[in-house]
Parts: sequence; C-alpha cells; structure tokens
Amino acid sequence: MTQPLVLVVDDEPDLVELVTLTLSRMQLATLSAADIAGAKKLLKSQRFDLCLTDMRLPDGDGLDLVEWMNAHCPGVPCAVITAHGNVESAVRALKLGAFDFVSKPLDLGALRRIISTALKLSSRDDGGATTRTGTQLIGHAPSMERLREMIVRVARSQAPVHISGESGTGKELVARMIHGSGPRSEGPFVPVNCGAIPSELMESEFFGHKRGSFTGAVTDKVGLFHSAEGGTLFLDEVADLPLHMQVKLLRVIQEKTVRPIGEQRETPIDVRILSATHKNLAELVAQARFREDLYYRINVIELRVPALRERAEDIPDLADSIVRRLSRRLGMDPPAITPDALEVLKGFAFPGNVRELENVLERALALCDGGHIDVAELQLRAVPRAENSPQPSADALSQMRAASDPNKDAAGPAALGDQLEDVERAAIVKALEAARYNKTAAAKALGMTFRALRYRIKKLGID
Repeated sequence: MTQPLVLVVDDEPDLVELVTLTLSRMQLATLSAADIAGAKKLLKSQRFDLCLTDMRLPDGDGLDLVEWMNAHCPGVPCAVITAHGNVESAVRALKLGAFDFVSKPLDLGALRRIISTALKLSSRDDGGATTRTGTQLIGHAPSMERLREMIVRVARSQAPVHISGESGTGKELVARMIHGSGPRSEGPFVPVNCGAIPSELMESEFFGHKRGSFTGAVTDKVGLFHSAEGGTLFLDEVADLPLHMQVKLLRVIQEKTVRPIGEQRETPIDVRILSATHKNLAELVAQARFREDLYYRINVIELRVPALRERAEDIPDLADSIVRRLSRRLGMDPPAITPDALEVLKGFAFPGNVRELENVLERALALCDGGHIDVAELQLRAVPRAENSPQPSADALSQMRAASDPNKDAAGPAALGDQLEDVERAAIVKALEAARYNKTAAAKALGMTFRALRYRIKKLGID
C-alpha cells in the first residue's frame, strides 16, 4: 500500500527536519519546499494527501499558497503554521479555506492529531458529499440547494462554523450534517443548549472538575469538551452564554486546551466547534452583550438556514415526510394530505418554521379519519400568506374558516384538537370514566376514531 504523501513548505531547515521526523514515525512520506514557487511546482507535478505550510515564506505569504491551492488542487487539505497567539492570521487562513492551523512552537501531539484528521478527509471517496448519520435536508428550493453545497464545502474544513436562522428552521440538523459529512463523522457529536445550563454550573459542565474541587464535587466529572474529543461540540444558542464563559470559551478555542476545575494542568483537546443561535450576534456585539473577539472566532464561516416561509415550495415534500415519519411511530398507514390542505399549508407563514409545521401535522394526524388530512384537521385559525406563496383557493379558505369558527361548540369532539391540553385531558378522562374505561365506547362518545383516541391518550400521558 502506498504511503500517504505530505508536502511541508517552510524555509527553516530545523522545523522541516522536526516535522519530517514526526511524519515518518506516522508512516508518512514527505517532500519539502522552501518557498511558494517550489511548493506550486511540486503540487503541479504529483498528488499530495496533505500540505503543511508556514505563514511566512521568502517569496510571499503562506495564505497566498492556501488561496492558490483552493483554486488549483481543492482536494488537498492545507494546514497552516502560525506564530503563537496570532489569532488574526489563523482566522484569515481558515476563511481562505485552510483545513486547520497549528501554532509555533509546534506541539507535536496537536500536529499529529491535525494530520490524522486531514488524512481521513483526503482518503474519503465521496469528498464529504454524503453523511454517515442518515440526516438530510428536505426541499429543492434554491436556498436549500445552496445550503447543501455549503455544508459539503465546510465539512472538509476544521474551521468554526456559526449557523444562523430562526427558531425551528433545523440548525441542529445542519450541524449534524456538517459533522457527518466530514472526517470526524466517526467521532462523537455532542450538542449542548447554552441557555439551559445554570450560570454557576457552566464551567463544570464544559470543562469538568476534579473530586473535592468544590462543595458537592464527590467524584471526578468529564466535561463536554472532553466528551466531544475527536468529534464535534455543537453550541446551540451560543448567544445565551454569560460574558465570563465567553472569555473562557475564547481561550479554549485559541489554545485548544482545557483545564478542569481543581486540576493544575491544562490538557489538549481535539474538538471542532460549531455554534448556532436565532439571535443576531452582530447586534449583540454592538450592544456589548457578546464579545467581539469571540464573535469573529466562532463566526469564521457563517451558514444561514432559510425560514420556511422563504421556501414555501418545499412544504409539500416536508409535510409528506413528516406525516410518514409520525405514522411509522404510531404503527399506522400514513394518510394522504388533500390538495386544499396543502394549499393552506403553503400559504401559512409558520413563524415557528419546520417545528411548527410538524406540530400542526401531528395534531392533524390525531384528528383525521378516513385516510386523509383535510383543511379542517389542520386547525389553523388564520392564513397569514407566506411571501411568494400561492393564495389558497376559495374552497380551502371556506373550509378553514369553518374549522376555526369561534361560534362553534368548543366542547364538541371536533374541537378537541383546538383546546388547551388540560381541557383535552379533562374531556377524555370524563369520557373514559363514563364508558368505564372502554376506549372503543369512549372514542365513539367523543366522535373520534379509536386510533385517534389512543394517540391522544399517549400524547397527553393519561393512565
């Protein structure tokens, strides 16, 4: 089997010798160049699996080589050697397409980890075009096609990616696809909601702690960064991090080390950082509520997930997929969605995006009878028209108005899905008690199918 070949570009003979020796112990072959011109000549003459270049070279900037490689040999990962603490150069390198960076003086352990990850990427046959996690983005709107293309591109890098978009658009799904499409796909994917962790517990949760380091620390605790070792840490709602944790997170990203509470030494970590929020980080920076240096560090690459109203043409495919998935969970045949119901869905603004669409269809699935979901089962009270979406037909509008008529008997069975959960629960319990817990009789009394009643009992947690 042919040894992987690495190009080392540096004009310091001692550093080239150190890197070459390290790579030879990893069973890798190396060639070296002392300047950009020599590197380009070698890259044109043969296939390399990785390029490792210094930032300062006699005939130019290492970033010039990164940019040239992106245009002429995009399949070859390029890592950059930067001066210690030169964060601006590292960020610029990542923005130009560098795979990763390592600081001087070289940490050989960090260098070996970067090389191992890069070689996994270089050896993949699909170029990161598919995921190993089974996740996918549904829809063929132009904005979604662009998003899929960007996911494939950023998956090949180790640069931090910030995923922006409204609540319910699928930001975590995008993060999972980036992870699953890249060289870290076999490592862990660790999602964490930054807004769900109490401020006083954040440091322990992220970095871990040693036994006895504070009151209540009765055992050692592994932090989230170490749990994500070799994989990806996804920081959801990163805007909710308090300022003191923003400082600590910035240091971890820059130094690639963490120190658990009560530990004297820092330990290196090999983790890719992805983040997301529905808030506008740039505005928070302007308001001094989010650190500017951290913003630029996690926002090396930004992906925006479009709102559902911006891609209304994808709603039929999304609705079909959601209904099929929910039906499989319930062990039932998926009902068809009528054309009128689809028109109404396409015309609705969905402020809660895909998550709201799923909630609407879950409710409709419980209420439907006869093998199809019509406008009445959607239980939508208004029709805010989505931009560029078709106006629902007159029949669809009239059905919707009838389904949401405020003068309709609110206690009747057809309105169950429109009541608050406690009202639903009370009505179902009352019917069950009257029927002596015969579910078939209770369903008949409520005017719903046995299947729909069984679903609501499970959904509402009725014993």
